[in-house]
Amino acid sequence: MKLYVVLLVTLATAANAEESAWDTSWDGTLYGYLNGMTLRADSVLNPANQIANLAQRTDVGEVRMNIKAESDDVRFTARPILATRNQHQTLGSTQKSEGYLSQWQVRVRAAEGLNVAAGREVLNWGAAQFRSPSSPFYFDNGRRDPMRELIGMDTVKMTWTPDMQSSFTLARIFGAGRVAATSDAWRNTWLLKADQRGDGYALGFVAAKATLNAAFYGAHGQVSIDDETMLYAEISSSEQLTALQSSADVAQPFSVLGASPRRNTVLLGSTYTLPDGQSLTAEYLRDNNGYTTAQEAAYFSRAASSTLLAGQALGMAPRLLGRDYVHLVWQSNLMESEGYWRMMYTRSLTDGGHEIGAYGETTLSERISGFATVVVSSGKSSQEFSSLFSRSITAGLKVALH
Repeated sequence: MKLYVVLLVTLATAANAEESAWDTSWDGTLYGYLNGMTLRADSVLNPANQIANLAQRTDVGEVRMNIKAESDDVRFTARPILATRNQHQTLGSTQKSEGYLSQWQVRVRAAEGLNVAAGREVLNWGAAQFRSPSSPFYFDNGRRDPMRELIGMDTVKMTWTPDMQSSFTLARIFGAGRVAATSDAWRNTWLLKADQRGDGYALGFVAAKATLNAAFYGAHGQVSIDDETMLYAEISSSEQLTALQSSADVAQPFSVLGASPRRNTVLLGSTYTLPDGQSLTAEYLRDNNGYTTAQEAAYFSRAASSTLLAGQALGMAPRLLGRDYVHLVWQSNLMESEGYWRMMYTRSLTDGGHEIGAYGETTLSERISGFATVVVSSGKSSQEFSSLFSRSITAGLKVALH
């Protein structure tokens, strides 16, 4: 990876030997917040919190920065993070301070319509809120949690944009940023992506192949029906590594496959914008990598029989336990300057469990805002959303820097 960065920096230097004017800028946000989580005392997957050792309270101080420097042909961006976390857990308290680059990139315009870039980039796309089936790297796209900071993939890529409607990207992904190479299923991946945009629509097609993983194929698209209504969809075909198989027959044990059979995942969604700028979103996800209703019930029954099986069930669970989900979002006008709020409801049609979430922030002064998020999971300990905790509350302040 370092070799590619050196090559890009050399290109940047050559391209700007006679260029002395650089535009630079920076900004940042200081966060301070507390999170409290009410764990399930009767959890099947995490009895007495002895397996996951989840934090019942977390105190966080964090600075997230944005740095940019650019000239006519070169652009450098970076998003450094400095964070301190104090977690209060069943087995004791832990404190961790760290600094890292969540994202960074050096981009060089090699020719008209041709850009070459290297860095750490979040390779996420599409309009989906609940999950992103068309991304091999970010199935959980983090859009349900406004506080979540996604970490990019270490990437070198070339993008050709022949016109305003089309673009083509060829990328080499060396691995997930800050993830040990031995546990990174997508290290050493070739990615090819094609995008087409037009009047009121956008389409994207994705193909990826990693050394350790079978080929991934995905597509996403959206179309504006009118000024108020947008329809969108995502689809993918993939195999999941280290797949935990759960037979519907409880008498049968768990089995582990090196990779699951190739299966499809589909998401359909629609967003309607109200006259006041608020929006309503509805999504349906079908993920064939999850369990059927009978398989999920057997999964929890086996986990309840021993702590060893509970650990296996929790540690090797599929990305979603079930197959069918509905996700609803109602949010305020994003252009409002005094604050923002959103309400979310997610229901698993596989086991009948559901989760309600809310986020809100309000401006307290020119640079200071207060925010809070609440997640409530209702159901049994043998349902996905309520298997580990029943309630999570986060509240804090953020201060705009610069």
